[in-house]
Amino acid sequence: GKGKGGGKGGGGYDWRKHLKNRGDGGGGKGDVGDNFGGASKIQRTEMQVGSDRDLVNTLRRLDGKGYGAYWDICGSWSFAFFTLFVDHVQGDPFAAPSRLRVRVPMSQACFPVDHWSSTIRNIALSDFLTREFYANCKQGGYDQKAAGGSWAGQKGGDLLIDKPGQHILQRSSVVVCADYVEARFTVSLPARGRNIMGQWCSEILTQGIPSLVQDSLFFSRMSPSKQQQLMHHIQSNEDQQSLRTQLTSKGLTAFIPNGAVLPRLSGASDLPMAKENAVLFESPPSLSQEIELPSGKRIKGMGLKTGVNLIVGGGFHGKSTLLSALEVGVYNKIPGDGREFVATCCDAVKIRAEDGRAVTGVDLSDFITNLPFSKTTTSFSTPDASGSTSQAANISEAVELGATTLLMDEDTCATNFMIRDVRMEMLVPKKKEPITPFLAKVQSLHRDHNISSILVIGGSGAYFDVATTVVMMDHYTAVDVTQKAREVASALPAYLTQPNQQSSPDKEQKDSASSSSGKNRYNGVHLRVPLSDSVPTKEKIKVFSHDKICFGELDLDLTGVEQIVEASQTRAIADALVLASKRFMNNNRSLLEVVTMLEKELDGHSGLPGSPGSWLDICSSWKGPNWLSGSYSRFRRFEFAAAFNRLRSAKVSQLSSKAPQEESTASP
Repeated sequence: GKGKGGGKGGGGYDWRKHLKNRGDGGGGKGDVGDNFGGASKIQRTEMQVGSDRDLVNTLRRLDGKGYGAYWDICGSWSFAFFTLFVDHVQGDPFAAPSRLRVRVPMSQACFPVDHWSSTIRNIALSDFLTREFYANCKQGGYDQKAAGGSWAGQKGGDLLIDKPGQHILQRSSVVVCADYVEARFTVSLPARGRNIMGQWCSEILTQGIPSLVQDSLFFSRMSPSKQQQLMHHIQSNEDQQSLRTQLTSKGLTAFIPNGAVLPRLSGASDLPMAKENAVLFESPPSLSQEIELPSGKRIKGMGLKTGVNLIVGGGFHGKSTLLSALEVGVYNKIPGDGREFVATCCDAVKIRAEDGRAVTGVDLSDFITNLPFSKTTTSFSTPDASGSTSQAANISEAVELGATTLLMDEDTCATNFMIRDVRMEMLVPKKKEPITPFLAKVQSLHRDHNISSILVIGGSGAYFDVATTVVMMDHYTAVDVTQKAREVASALPAYLTQPNQQSSPDKEQKDSASSSSGKNRYNGVHLRVPLSDSVPTKEKIKVFSHDKICFGELDLDLTGVEQIVEASQTRAIADALVLASKRFMNNNRSLLEVVTMLEKELDGHSGLPGSPGSWLDICSSWKGPNWLSGSYSRFRRFEFAAAFNRLRSAKVSQLSSKAPQEESTASP
């Protein structure tokens, strides 16, 4: 049972002897180190090539030497059924962990061709294998680091792969192609003080890793039930993707399946609430849709049509829970999440107010004009935007990149941006109010630009006049109240203008909106050109969480970018910003052109060989030809642009042309 073939049963080595207060079954760090930013200043030009026995002998020789001698293990080491690559060795025990890969020939991994031959299936297989590798790391205790206590004590020893969440994403942690399956992970090479613990390192690399590889990356070693689970994972991902692509042809902007579990376990967890504690979603009969999926399955649920959709209801009845599910409906989910077939069109963007965010050169003129001192709003900049200004900027930036649906929750919106009633207009005349509320533009956004809205509204009925569909959440149950809302709107007009005019204010608003030159028409935004020196390309990059990046001393706060769902997306965005600055921003291309070029690379259309996982390597290509990361996952164009737009170092110029209004080509 000993040696490199040892598995989870009785084989392998006793990992516990190096750990203190380990506990059972994991519970350790659980995620890949986030400080993968700048390329190491130490570069090794000679890479070792040898066998697993050579690696053992090398580590025996290094035992007790200074930590820097670990560089002698950089290179490739051939094992019986895979090759181990040590790509980068950390400079000291306290630095970001060392980067390693294992590559298993497909002739031995033996995953069926139909599991990985298409892009969508390849993504699902890579995602599943990442989860298997991660689960086996925790189960075997490989994710635990030594608890040495003092500076001279033991430290390191933890082996980590990027931690996946509830979403099936294109990942770099596992790469699958016709020739091999490759897993990428990190190891904190063990030390006592700053001296190498060669024996322990040898056990990790030559016994622990082979055990993990056998348990995680071989189809033949999966039990029949595990193989069925894998196939279900692949088919579910394919079905979800198909469902989302069918929305447009059916005139829908979103779909929520019957039986969905929308609430989460807690505000701090993305795991589903237990079914027995949740109210399962059920579509109102009038909004019911049935959609056929590639697997042959037919799924029923509520379809929200393109247009202006309102979600209303009392507090604590499930309005925001429904919108939160739609917000992440742009991503596919793992089976069992409860929201697997909640689908929103791939170009949907969550909009909110963000007091204090930086705004650079954004056209706000559709919403904000007539500022004091005649300050222009066609190219507006501020280091400290108000709630209403930031929300207007978020809409303009989303439209600039091709958003087709805007999602808003009144709880996170600026009230004076959403509505303005007659009493306030009588007190503060329109000529003294620079802000045109979103209510006045929402119909034109759909009619003139094919941009739908899904709005959570609980405090004002003013939107009843412009709504296409109104869904009320009543004790977490969806009810179609569209007709009733129209009756209320007809009986009690929402006066948006002063009532002493002869014509009905409600009628005047609608007549004005229907005119192509009316004051309520949304005219679109000007495209912006990002300047190449906007991104601090020479600073060390640190990603502390999914919502914070540091470029040296410059903090980039992404708290308001709510559709980033994993820190691995943020890591990819951080490095892609530098890549775009170096390769795609030439001070002439618009931001839309820059993100389109970046997406072409991420979609594997560059003409270079590879697979979905390796296509993400483009993000780190600026660090060196062999700099490979296992800590990336795919982001959308909107979150990438949102990160650029929030850089306080961002610089832009503006084109005279408007953002195109044809169907967006953003990646799902």
